[in-house]
Amino acid sequence: MSYYQRLEEMNYMAEEAEMVDFVDEMVGGAAAAAAADGVEDVEADEYDLITKVTDTSSGQARNGQDIQGIPWERLNISRENYRSTRLEQYKNYENIPLSGEAVDKECKQMEKGGHYYEFFYNTRSVKPTILHFQLRNLVWATSKHDVYLMSNYSVMHWSSISGNLSEVIDFAGHVAPSEKHAGSLLEGFTQTQISTIAVKDNFLVAGGFHGELTCKRLDRQGVSFCTRTTYDDNAITNAVEIYDSMRGGIHFMSSNNDGGLREYDLETFQPLNHFHFPWPVNHTSVSPDRRLIAVVGDNEDGLLVDSQSGKTVSTVEGHLDYSFASAWHPDGRVFATGNQDKTCRVWDIRNLSSPTAILKGNLGAVRSICFSSDGQFMYVAEPADFVHVYSTQDDYRRRQEIDFFGEISGVALSPDDESLYIGIWDRTYASLLQYNKRHSYGYLDSYL
Repeated sequence: MSYYQRLEEMNYMAEEAEMVDFVDEMVGGAAAAAAADGVEDVEADEYDLITKVTDTSSGQARNGQDIQGIPWERLNISRENYRSTRLEQYKNYENIPLSGEAVDKECKQMEKGGHYYEFFYNTRSVKPTILHFQLRNLVWATSKHDVYLMSNYSVMHWSSISGNLSEVIDFAGHVAPSEKHAGSLLEGFTQTQISTIAVKDNFLVAGGFHGELTCKRLDRQGVSFCTRTTYDDNAITNAVEIYDSMRGGIHFMSSNNDGGLREYDLETFQPLNHFHFPWPVNHTSVSPDRRLIAVVGDNEDGLLVDSQSGKTVSTVEGHLDYSFASAWHPDGRVFATGNQDKTCRVWDIRNLSSPTAILKGNLGAVRSICFSSDGQFMYVAEPADFVHVYSTQDDYRRRQEIDFFGEISGVALSPDDESLYIGIWDRTYASLLQYNKRHSYGYLDSYL
């Protein structure tokens, strides 16, 4: 996502903004038909009915209600036909032209039909948003009931137990640290545009468009630390990862457009390492043993680097465009990378000559990846409409396809793997989807 691409990206975003709104497109036919019958003010009435804010529960979904509350029966197109249209017309962003069309022959044949998670609730009082169309790490779950996400300029907390939505930090105004730490900018920031967040172990780290980093302890009032990673013009913070360090303590890494990968101690907020790469770093993930870092960015190849020295250990080759996602399997031998060529590639560090699996999405780029804590599942999010849950035990050949409509602001898995949250950004149907893990209680069969 280098500086010279900004004009092209602005043109892409302008084209996206010109797309017909979901509701405008759907209401048009119904309104015209009713108007022909002499019904007055039908367009306003139809719009009110279609956009009425309603949540959806699992019980309502079992009774046939759309999980997003979209009243298909009142629209001039069926869900199936709109899905077909969406698949045909959705524009995948590519830095390297036609990269998504060249991978079909490589992709592993996958069997749909896995049913690992089931729909639980959709709340439309939560309004996730996206600031940069390529960066989708804006939803995090710290428990199966607690979710943090970006909504416009604010970091919000949602409790699925109480149904309470509260503001954690408002970046629209002035944000300044209430604690004193070496290197902290005591003057803070004003109107910070947040491009990525990470929340873990009672810490929140938010990265901004101009290299800003803001750190907060969730159990304290105020902000703990503010800094700028760089004053380079090309400074956007693309990703942040919080993790337990090799020697104990909590660290975080920020990936930046200036080619920098920076490591900080999250308890003292002091910088520890600064590694530099010849291209913008879009995402990094630290291996479970903390010895290796998977690094992907504005290059077709990915890197494995030594976490202490920053030296490249291995290069992984095969993607045809730029990558924006990576994740490690908890066994420490397998990791995955997600790319704008529409594929997620799974690698084994014992043989990096070729990926062990090449998995292609339906619509577009792979924007985020994570593994379950027990390693049984891998979760892959496209930019819109689809999240795929792959069974690692079935060699990624079997998957559950979670299907909805809207841009994905982020996907978050609770630490116990019980709840899966999906942020949906849409002008009308913005919401937070919750899926819960299915369980099979075989011991109950003895009572039947």
